[in-house]
Amino acid sequence: MADRAALADTTDVSFDDRQQATIAAIRSHHEQMGRTVADHTLTIQDSIDRLLSPLARRDQLLDFATGEVLPHALAEEGTLYRTAEELPGLRLLVRAMRAEHTVLHDLVDRLEEARTQGEVAGAASALNALFQAHLAKENDVLLPALAEAGVDLDALLAGMHEILGAPEPGAGDRPGCGCGGCGCGGSDAPAADETATADPADPADPADGELDVRGLVPAQRHRQIFATFEALAAGTAFVLVNDHDPKPLYYQFAAEYPGRFVWEYLEAGPVVWRVRIGLS
Repeated sequence: MADRAALADTTDVSFDDRQQATIAAIRSHHEQMGRTVADHTLTIQDSIDRLLSPLARRDQLLDFATGEVLPHALAEEGTLYRTAEELPGLRLLVRAMRAEHTVLHDLVDRLEEARTQGEVAGAASALNALFQAHLAKENDVLLPALAEAGVDLDALLAGMHEILGAPEPGAGDRPGCGCGGCGCGGSDAPAADETATADPADPADPADGELDVRGLVPAQRHRQIFATFEALAAGTAFVLVNDHDPKPLYYQFAAEYPGRFVWEYLEAGPVVWRVRIGLS
């Protein structure tokens, strides 16, 4: 009897550990996606504030929304939502969250059709606000309820990178899932074609100064980063220190300084990101 009890306890702990690890992975992926949408929205507003056309920034947010956000929503509907609908206490919640997915689709269409600065800013802000609130419901209500009902989330979502995100760096193959390399703001470095302006063979100059923006609000971060870059002399660089993958910033550099900047990841999370940014 004692042996059986010990085995049961071990099995329970193993299940709980897997359950918590899966929930943590989903929430981490949500955080990365939420940050990326927020960063894209900020670059749109920043572009308008600087009297520049926001259409290039709009297109970047569109690419992320259609390539990552909407596929993520579809994957959730076929797994988490379908399972939750079988639980009486979650049916109304799932119905509401499916409705929010429909609104997300509509807002993406509205963003694509936007042409004026006001239309672009309004659509992007609405998309960001809904997406952040939607992620909070999933993190704080849906996932705990599924876990409490005993749903094996690890088995349900096995291999679903659209929901779980990519493995941590060094965890093996990294299929396209939207975490950093695919555009979700995760811990991947950019794909090879996205770093064409960087010279990976060029080691970081130990004399490069560091710009740590972790204590700044997002709007101040972008202004400080661009001010630092614009003050560089040709052939010099600085090391950006951030608390999440600054990949949306890469796209802004690519739009404003095509062929004129160096972008090299020195450290890629999961807690700290360091990127060497130089003027070529």
